[in-house]
Amino acid sequence: MRTRRMIHVAVTAAAAGSLLVACSGAGGSANSGGGSESINVLMVGNPQMEDIAKLTKNTFTKDTGIKVNFTILPENELRDKVTQDVATQAGQYDVATIGAYEVPIWEKNGWLHELSSYADEDASFDKADLLKPMVTSLSGSDGKLYALPFYGESSMLMYNKDVMEAKGITVPERPTWQQIADIAAKVDGAEPGMRGICLRGLAGWGELGASLTTVVNTFGGTWFTKDWKAQVNTPEFKKATNFYVDLVREHGEAGAAQAGFTECLNAMSQKKVAMWYDATSAAGSLEDPSSSKIAGHVGYAYAPTVETKSSGWLWSWAWALPKTTKKADAASKFMLWASSKEYEKLVGEELGWSRVPAGKRASTYELPEYQKAAASFGDITLKSIEQADPANPGVQPRPTVGVQYVAIPEFQDLGTKVTQEISAAIAGKTSVDKALEDGQKLAEDVAKNYQ
Repeated sequence: MRTRRMIHVAVTAAAAGSLLVACSGAGGSANSGGGSESINVLMVGNPQMEDIAKLTKNTFTKDTGIKVNFTILPENELRDKVTQDVATQAGQYDVATIGAYEVPIWEKNGWLHELSSYADEDASFDKADLLKPMVTSLSGSDGKLYALPFYGESSMLMYNKDVMEAKGITVPERPTWQQIADIAAKVDGAEPGMRGICLRGLAGWGELGASLTTVVNTFGGTWFTKDWKAQVNTPEFKKATNFYVDLVREHGEAGAAQAGFTECLNAMSQKKVAMWYDATSAAGSLEDPSSSKIAGHVGYAYAPTVETKSSGWLWSWAWALPKTTKKADAASKFMLWASSKEYEKLVGEELGWSRVPAGKRASTYELPEYQKAAASFGDITLKSIEQADPANPGVQPRPTVGVQYVAIPEFQDLGTKVTQEISAAIAGKTSVDKALEDGQKLAEDVAKNYQ
């Protein structure tokens, strides 16, 4: 699995000679001139990104002459790096992976190129095929796309079917969190070294903060009321957080305070945990027999709930084009290819259909090959994405959109600082009450900017 240091993957042109990219905007030819152009791409270190780093040289670069230099970082490091580069207009990267949280904020700041014109001029891209939730979440105030989805996701529960069968347990398709806690207790230690459940404990607004906020929502809590009153120390927020921390401390993975998406994926795929609540996009990796010991033996259920009908988040890792790039034409060609039907087919044929970066196109779910590979998780994934409601994810009105985040610039810092304290509570270094009291003060300071 990935380490916590930067991983550089340089993808060079497969053919030498006379390939030059025209930099005249959308539709420019990549095969006119004598030489080659390179672009720098910064992306999060998830399996789908590692796949494209492996596939680009002998396909995209071979066909276009555009060399792609990838920098792959763990999620927290990626968020820091991309924010620093784009916000300061450093211009080190021509393409970066961002998501629904950043797009509306960065578009308003004038940091991103709009991408609708590129997508519209490429008939083979078929923009109309993109799932509506993805388009909505990645569009700016003018209705234009400011990022192209690489893959989309919600969140769901994944579990070891063999363990459940051995214990005589039936996991409900739409479980409550209490049901999951009860099951976690029963399957903890079901096999040597196996824990009951994996939940993110790694600090970060997009790590622990993402999964925990969905739990807060369905327990009846929220970060802020509609009129910007901070709610971090309210009974509902405390109840949800205590439930989460107690569950992971009692029946969660070893080293939970340092476990994010990557560590939980490893724990689940290596049969070190019996259940895992996280991104629907993880299913493709779990079903890949080349890397997962549990492939073919995973069950899937909707995100657990308490007071809401659904609780899954909504996210897309998407390609963005910073305004600072001087290689917009070459960069846009890469992004259109990376989010295309053609690329999905390439992944399916070269690496296996379960590994297709899905969750963004309606046509993906109509492919017979993908339907077969995703038979156990495809329907739940698509429905979870469609059922997620960023405008109304809880039991009360919200001041902004966002299921697992608050769509304001300050949330990146606020969410990270609060989850650092909650992660410390998971590690036994502080209490949940102390963490949330400190978090309330931070949230109140943020709220003053909007009241």
